Amino acid sequence: MEFSYDNPTAIEFGKGKIEAISALIGKDQKVLVVYGSGSIKKNGVYDQVIKALENHTFLEFSGVEPNPTVETMNKAVKIVKEEKIDFILAVGGGSVIDGSKYLAAASLYDGDGWDFLDGTSEVEKALPLGVVLTLAATGSESNHLTVVSKKETDEKRMYFSNHSYPQFAVMDPSVMATLSDRQLGNGLVDAFVHTSEQYITYPTPALVNDGYAETLFRGLVELANTWSERRTDTWLENLMHIANQALNFQIGAGVPQDWSTHLIGHELTANYGLDHARSLAVVQPYLLDVMGEDKKEKIAQLGKNVFGIENDNVAVIKAIEEVYNKVGVPTKLNAYEIDDKVIANVSNALTKNGYTAMGENANITLDEVSTILTNSMSA
Repeated sequence: MEFSYDNPTAIEFGKGKIEAISALIGKDQKVLVVYGSGSIKKNGVYDQVIKALENHTFLEFSGVEPNPTVETMNKAVKIVKEEKIDFILAVGGGSVIDGSKYLAAASLYDGDGWDFLDGTSEVEKALPLGVVLTLAATGSESNHLTVVSKKETDEKRMYFSNHSYPQFAVMDPSVMATLSDRQLGNGLVDAFVHTSEQYITYPTPALVNDGYAETLFRGLVELANTWSERRTDTWLENLMHIANQALNFQIGAGVPQDWSTHLIGHELTANYGLDHARSLAVVQPYLLDVMGEDKKEKIAQLGKNVFGIENDNVAVIKAIEEVYNKVGVPTKLNAYEIDDKVIANVSNALTKNGYTAMGENANITLDEVSTILTNSMSA
């Protein structure tokens, strides 16, 4: 158990907290408000943000995609440079936040911002960034991970940088009341898999990490079991809180991590446009089955401490699938329009990006990927 952990993001959590951004951003800072398709103008979030910024100078940039692309975000980079923007305010979910993290770094970089994604260059500085979270899922509002796509080449890549932590995250769960069932279900699945990637590896003596991860798992199972209550304040509050804690990397500090489900899922999103969480749901159960021997102790521990299942790891994996199915998220690739080139497309992309030995033991190879996807495609 050796680790360094620092999370500088201030959290403002609760109903009515959006007004707090007025005091969190300096009046002398010129702000660029970044958001997506404009749904924030229908649920009241936009009006609250504009009200909070009434004594600030600000511009707006909209149109960030569900999987943000460098092509779109580079348009915002141009605005930041031309208008001499001092502060980025991301208003949205993980995609808007990730796009804004890229924007904050690329705006102070002389080269092509994709350099951060392909490993050519590391982020050395970035504009300050704040977040108004509207969708609970990725935990991007208080971590240092950025995931961005490149439409030109159908790539989806990620990078870590301590310069990517938002200065603050305003989290008002009530704004999620107008989200679709698909968005809420995706958020729950995303949080479950994030927790899994830092937990379902091999046994460690880290009692705090395991105990906290199991608390998050049990919370998500409870939310899936009470799906009919998904529009209530309590349900939404718990989803937003759990999703945040699932990926601020505290539960991963000092323990082995996997992330192979994400790496495979990213390629499904890049090639076929699957929602991020749905790409994870069609990979994870089959990955746990294929790698079941390596992960047997932690699958069994999850079964006992979360689902009340003992001595039956197959049933544990089925229980995970049931969580996803309860919130309307399929766990089979054949639920989507996927062609027979999926294995080749994903394998080629993983090879190109250098991911041919994944997982906590670096033994999830392209052969395992082929089996995982084949099993997910079967009826």
